[in-house]
Amino acid sequence: MKDCIYMDHNATTPCAAEVVEAMMPWFGEKFGNAASRNHPYGWEAEEAVDTGRRQVAELFGVEPREIVFTSGATEAVNLALKGVFERYQSKGRHLVTVQTEHPAVLDTCRHLEKLGAEVTYLGVDSEGLLDLDELEDAIRTDTVLVAVMWANNETGVLQPMEAIGEICARKGTLLFSDATQAAGKVPVHPKSCGVHLLACSAHKVYGPKGVGALYVSHRKPRVALRAQIDGGGHERGFRSGTLNVPGIVGFGRAAERALHSMSAETERLRRLRDRLESALLDRLEEVYVNGHPERRLSHVSNLCFRFVEAEALTATFNRSLAVSTGSACSSASLEPSHVLLAMGKSEDWAHSSIRFSLGRLNTPEHIERAVELVVQGVKQLRERSPLWEMFKAQEIE
Repeated sequence: MKDCIYMDHNATTPCAAEVVEAMMPWFGEKFGNAASRNHPYGWEAEEAVDTGRRQVAELFGVEPREIVFTSGATEAVNLALKGVFERYQSKGRHLVTVQTEHPAVLDTCRHLEKLGAEVTYLGVDSEGLLDLDELEDAIRTDTVLVAVMWANNETGVLQPMEAIGEICARKGTLLFSDATQAAGKVPVHPKSCGVHLLACSAHKVYGPKGVGALYVSHRKPRVALRAQIDGGGHERGFRSGTLNVPGIVGFGRAAERALHSMSAETERLRRLRDRLESALLDRLEEVYVNGHPERRLSHVSNLCFRFVEAEALTATFNRSLAVSTGSACSSASLEPSHVLLAMGKSEDWAHSSIRFSLGRLNTPEHIERAVELVVQGVKQLRERSPLWEMFKAQEIE
């Protein structure tokens, strides 16, 4: 493991040492239940939760009471979409989302369709961006929610959330955003962008797995949700269940750390990412960037290596370099990336694409080594590929 370079930070990030240190006491001597309000053990735990809630709220520039803790981003997504659909059925049953959303959103929408929802799935252009005119045309008087991912998990493409928020405000509909990949990487301010609900997860920002949050606007507008987990009325009645105090403490510490290091880390990773891309594009033929060249997260590079199967390519170096051929939530599937297909790419193109997502532990030396491994793997596979041989023959002719 120590010899394997990790470049799959969109799947998960290593829990930071200071985050682990902050969490440790809450597994042992500080074991109180935050809902136990009749003794010091509970008061202490409640205070720790309040601190974590404030730290997460500061990352997004919202009020602490607008943060609802969950078991992760997937639960937050489910609470937002199902909670709004069930609560606002008197207004309508129509939802609008995008074909390149994470499976947590798309699968939840398909579930709601079985319950009577009507969902419009908007396309994107070849660079992964939503057409704002199409969005505006899709919103109807009975639309209760628009769901648009802040930053795509596969390509890193950033949607114009402020412009999307303005459209939703004019149309009078709620706006939800899955900001799991964007949080801690770029400034994410839902209030200034007109976003009313927002999902995120601790383990994408060097925090622990098993804890996430949903921002729910409390004012202008005050969003109501139908709870999806009953029993106890925790989290202002939005999400019942004993709070994960160690996880919340860790999430808070990770959010605080991300807020203070975001600017410098963004630029450092951008330099490393650009160095990786330029080296691979310079040393190999027929390599292309998937997604918008500028409007994307600074640490993400999704590259297509034509005439090479991505799974075969990663097999040449997967003990030395950890990357991804798609979303971590669908990596067990042999289906081509739904994100790349929605961008108009062919199945062959999608099957030839790899995602590199850099992080805090990556160094220039890691970039050099990764380039060598990938170049070696691509050349090795293309030497045995009749398709590559035919392509080169056509070039000569």
